[in-house]
Amino acid sequence: MGTKEKTIFVCSECGYDSLRWVGKCPSCGSWNTMKEEIIRSESSRISYHIAGENTEKKNRPQVLSEIESQNDPRIDLHDEELNRVLGGGLVPGSLVLLGGEPGIGKSTLVLQTVLHIPEIRVLYISGEESTRQLKLRADRIPHNSTDLLILCETSLEQIYTHIKNVQPNLIIIDSIQTISTKSIDSSPGNIAQIRECAASLLKFAKETNIPVILIGHINKEGTIAGPKILEHIVDTVLQFEGDQHYMYRILRSIKNRFGSTAELGIYEMRQDGLRQVSNPSELLLSQDHDGMSGVAIASTVEGIRPFLIEVQALVSSAVYGNPQRSATGFDLRRMNMLLAVLEKRVGFKLAQKDVFLNIAGGLRVNDPGIDLAVISAILSSNMDTEINRSICVTGEVGLSGEIRPVNRIEQRISEAEKLGFKKIVLPKYNLQSLDSKKIKIELIAVRKVEEAFRILFE
Repeated sequence: MGTKEKTIFVCSECGYDSLRWVGKCPSCGSWNTMKEEIIRSESSRISYHIAGENTEKKNRPQVLSEIESQNDPRIDLHDEELNRVLGGGLVPGSLVLLGGEPGIGKSTLVLQTVLHIPEIRVLYISGEESTRQLKLRADRIPHNSTDLLILCETSLEQIYTHIKNVQPNLIIIDSIQTISTKSIDSSPGNIAQIRECAASLLKFAKETNIPVILIGHINKEGTIAGPKILEHIVDTVLQFEGDQHYMYRILRSIKNRFGSTAELGIYEMRQDGLRQVSNPSELLLSQDHDGMSGVAIASTVEGIRPFLIEVQALVSSAVYGNPQRSATGFDLRRMNMLLAVLEKRVGFKLAQKDVFLNIAGGLRVNDPGIDLAVISAILSSNMDTEINRSICVTGEVGLSGEIRPVNRIEQRISEAEKLGFKKIVLPKYNLQSLDSKKIKIELIAVRKVEEAFRILFE
């Protein structure tokens, strides 16, 4: 009896499937993203003959109070940044996806992490690089690990055979786009292949209590659908991001069933691998710009982590008819809004001026608490007046020119205090929740933009 086949159309952006082709995806609204897939009726059987002996055990509904809560100790990855982003370490039996653009350093991060945990047996499965290439990369990273097992394989069935023989404590798959199963007639990297392989690996991880880390590529346009489809399947999604022209890399948690999604890890890319940045504020503040205008220091929070960054602005007369507006590391539309507030509420005419804004260090900041620093730097450059180096600022700017309160104000203040700043300008509303007796730094509370400017440019 032949195998039954069914043709469906799957959106390459979001994974939505339909029995017929449509031009516009009903789920995400993307055009011309529906791709034809052939599904076999027996394809769902793959996960049953690979995970172990007890796969056929009967399930029954259980009362919540009868279920035992097992608090398995997390696996320490000997990387403070990674441990914190994961919520305290790697949970046994979890499926973790590490996504990012090609060449950003995902494989380097995972390889250097597993090289520093010699107490557990790790199986590193590479579908992209040869064993020799991995050896060359490992030689650049200082380590003392001898129990790391390397396997170059792309067949899921063969991978399960090797896992059964080796009995590892942790499995790395680099990358999920290269893995394929025989039960689906399509090429590796295809949506159906990625979804089937990931679902099978999730079942394997839960049944054997062995954690699996998947590496997935996603490009700037987001056209590779792998990671987006995988986000629904996996337990934790980590995004590794940064500009290849800068040395900093940021590790964010987008989804985490075992911890907070507000955590953030910062790394510095070096010749011998990635170095953890435990105090990013000191690296993001340059100390050699005394007497220079157009620089303001902002106390910001990324996730739940506070640090101080340098906001740089340059305002010059427009040479051509249309003034230029450019922002690096900051939302251009928000900068235009802040320029409109400056013109309408404060009376500074910038319509015929070019305005360039830069967040130092190549970071991209979404915190509205740096609004006050942005307009202060712009005004400093326009007036060619330096802002006192001992003052840092924080505050969101509203459309009527008021300074709105910001979150995690205690952390912002303590970070500024730790780095030796004498004064911090902050929203007046934030003072209500502060115990000023414990704070050594001078707090300057402001309600409107004009008040802040009088203090900064007196």
